[in-house]
Amino acid sequence: MELQHFNVKLFVDGSEESLEPLIPIFHAWIQQKVFDELLLDVADYRHVSAGPGVILIGHEADYSVDNTDGRLGVLYNRKAPLDGTNIDRLKQATRAALTAFQKLDADARAKGKFRFAGKEIEILVNDRFLAPNTPRTRAAFEPELKSFCSKLFDGIQYSLSFEDDPRKRFAASVKPAQPLSADALLANLAS
Repeated sequence: MELQHFNVKLFVDGSEESLEPLIPIFHAWIQQKVFDELLLDVADYRHVSAGPGVILIGHEADYSVDNTDGRLGVLYNRKAPLDGTNIDRLKQATRAALTAFQKLDADARAKGKFRFAGKEIEILVNDRFLAPNTPRTRAAFEPELKSFCSKLFDGIQYSLSFEDDPRKRFAASVKPAQPLSADALLANLAS
C-alpha cells in the first residue's frame, strides 16, 4: 500500500491559547519563505469552535494550529505527492511538523504560548479512498508505522492506538512513555 497525504499533529502543552498571534506570524512565514514548500495565504477559522484554527495554506502542504476535537496542536497536512517509501513520506511530514512547532515556539510574537508537549503524536492519512479506516488498512500499515516509531523514539517505549470509527480518517495516536522534545525527535529522525 503506497500512502501519500500524511497529516501529523503535535499537541500543545497546556490549555487552549488565543490564536490571534498566529495570523501575523504565518504572514511573515510566507514573506520570509521559511519553508521549502510554496506558502500562499492564511485562513482564519478561529470562529469555528473546536475547529481548524488558523491555517497557513501552501501549494504542497498546509500548516495550521488546529483545535479539532478541542485538542490544540500544530498540524502538518501534506497535499502534494512525494517520492520514496511510506516511511520516507511519514518522516518528511513529521520533520515538517516538528520544525514548524520549533519556529512557532521561538517566535517572540507567540509569547511562549505554543510549547510542544512531547507526549503524543497523531498520524493521519488524508485519503479515505486509498486508506479507509478499516482493519485491513491497519494491518497493512501497522508494521511500517511501528518501524517508524521505533526510529522516532529511539528505543523509548511507546503505546499505539487507532481510531475505530470507520466514518473518520485512518488515524493513529502514538504516546511515548516519557515526554520528548522536538529537538530530540528531530535528532532521532536524522540519525
